[in-house]
Amino acid sequence: MFKRVSILLMVSIFIALLGFNSGVLAQETVEVDFMTFSGSGANLEYLNQMKDEFEKENPDIEINIITVGYEDYFVNLQTKIAGGLAPDVYELNYENFVTYAKKNVLKELDDTISAAEFDESQLNEKALNAFQINDNQYGLPFSFSNVVLFYNEELFDQAGIDYPSRDWKWEDSLAAAKQIRNLGSNIFGIYQPVTFWEFYKMVEQNGGTIIDNEKNKFVINSPQNIETLEYMVDRVQDSNVMPTEAQLSGMQDWDLFKSGRVGMIVTGIWAFPDFTENIDFEWNIEVEPGNTQKATHFFANGLVMNQKTDKVDEAFKWMSFLSASKEAAQIRVENNWELPAITDQDILKEYIEKTPPENRQAVFESLNYLVTPPVIEQFAEMADIINQQIQAARDGLKTPTEALNKAQEQLESTIEIN
Repeated sequence: MFKRVSILLMVSIFIALLGFNSGVLAQETVEVDFMTFSGSGANLEYLNQMKDEFEKENPDIEINIITVGYEDYFVNLQTKIAGGLAPDVYELNYENFVTYAKKNVLKELDDTISAAEFDESQLNEKALNAFQINDNQYGLPFSFSNVVLFYNEELFDQAGIDYPSRDWKWEDSLAAAKQIRNLGSNIFGIYQPVTFWEFYKMVEQNGGTIIDNEKNKFVINSPQNIETLEYMVDRVQDSNVMPTEAQLSGMQDWDLFKSGRVGMIVTGIWAFPDFTENIDFEWNIEVEPGNTQKATHFFANGLVMNQKTDKVDEAFKWMSFLSASKEAAQIRVENNWELPAITDQDILKEYIEKTPPENRQAVFESLNYLVTPPVIEQFAEMADIINQQIQAARDGLKTPTEALNKAQEQLESTIEIN
């Protein structure tokens, strides 16, 4: 009897030890929710490649990807945050970042960065600093993009004019646009939308600004800015080197360029994959012209962490992988999915050597002239006011002076600069 009890006791102890050891050996998987807009649509394939690479390196972390198109993204995100269901990590564009940071819904990352011994020199300094508030880091760059001048070599050849060069100014692009316009009634010289996004940058190209930061006030109706809008509007209303809305007949700018009906278009480098696949004429790029100085867009998407997440370490591993790893950067480069924000010259060299366009170096030359839009908490309202007025000028309903005077009045009465 005693012997039987002893055997049963030993078996029980063995089973208990086996259970204990298996519990120790088994890794608990931590799930991290990630919400994104730029990874939606066709880009989801590339994002899933990044996820697969990450999970190979981190088998104890599972990434749940939530994609929402840009048009619906921020309404969806705000609903989740308000309901206490914010994802652990989510994507914010540069323009919306400040608003979310000031709502106190983002986790400040400096301590996490230090604890993880994350090397910030891996990332482009301007892209990294874009996601700081008062010198505190609240995000990591996911990707960044800029804008260049695309041109149709065949139309330049037909017009008998030289291709754009790096030292071009507004007067040079206008002269070329006029000669290309003369090729036919259905051919235009240039397309550059008269919108807030182009206006704020062209203002900088002419030595102006929208907000005087020293005086903390709007100066949108300054002489330089009026001159800038006159230049933009004259290309539509006077020389007609750029089509009116009626002449476009609903055609989008990329389709106009792909159809071979416009000599130049100012747009983002995210057009590379589409143009490569869908254009059968020779095209190239150059740094876009300025007037008194050069200036071009800076677009950045960042990765931020939910302040209330209880998965800080795992969430940061995912953020830092997307932002700075060679694996994620390689996937971006191979698929032309905007620019990785890394400083690794080997991967950037591979990006430059991809064709078309032949002159990819212009992408990096343009980085020397990046300017950011004025970022304030009421950014969307500010952009809407400016858009409404400058488009009234574009359509001939107001003079540029009238439009910008009205914009100044509305901005002063509606928008608080903070």
